[in-house]
Amino acid sequence: MKSMILLLSFLLSWFSLENHSKKTTRVKQHQLQAQKFDLRVTVTAISNAKGLIEFALYKNPEVFTQAGKTHRLARVNAQKGEVSFVFADLEAGKYSIVVYHDENQNKICDKNFFAIPTEAYAFSNNVRPKLTVPSFDDCAINLQQNKSISIKMVY
Repeated sequence: MKSMILLLSFLLSWFSLENHSKKTTRVKQHQLQAQKFDLRVTVTAISNAKGLIEFALYKNPEVFTQAGKTHRLARVNAQKGEVSFVFADLEAGKYSIVVYHDENQNKICDKNFFAIPTEAYAFSNNVRPKLTVPSFDDCAINLQQNKSISIKMVY
């Protein structure tokens, strides 16, 4: 009987520790997800101060580069050289960024007949597209803490 009580006591202790460990893991994951971070994006090599610089932040790979489907969007006055914008209070995760220089301020990235941009543009990780738009993953930034990145504009 005594050994049965000891065995039962051991099993209850083990189950309690195992359950506590799972709860602790879930709490830590929730805390990381609940934390908010800032992403500072600096665009360099801006050729002039005409128009606006648009910062498009994407979180969903399915809609990457699609106008009107950004996670967040910001437009700031262009300055020759560089401009920065801070996306504040972002959840931990993967993000990709597209920027363009909207010199004529029509709020679209103008393109030619072949759908090639006629206004300066750039992607996070300084990815330079070859014949098509780069993938979300190629441009992805893993945000787990406050971060600053630099993107060079392509003219």
